[in-house]
Amino acid sequence: MKFLSVYKSTTNQMGPEAQARMGQLVEESMKSGALVLTGGILPVAMGGARVKATGGHVVVDGPFTETKEITGGFAILEAKSREEAIELAKRFLAIAGDGECEMHQLSLYGDQR
Repeated sequence: MKFLSVYKSTTNQMGPEAQARMGQLVEESMKSGALVLTGGILPVAMGGARVKATGGHVVVDGPFTETKEITGGFAILEAKSREEAIELAKRFLAIAGDGECEMHQLSLYGDQR
């Protein structure tokens, strides 16, 4: 099963020790196959938009989250169950600090795994 985790933080500061621990977690998770893909999400001001279809197409520029939240990144996770994906998110948050991971199970077309 694949899951999308979107990380929202209340701070964008991570000290050098936490950065090193995060690097180790990412490397370990990639090697084990639990982490398929990860990356940062740039601020909406750097080219983001929301496209709506309500009787026509409307493009809305951000921000989309409360100003006290910073959408910092995403991860595509491979897990045997929802519970396993949640445990992976908890391990991430133990290093990242205050914030939340919004989890979504994915249904991928053409995915043979």
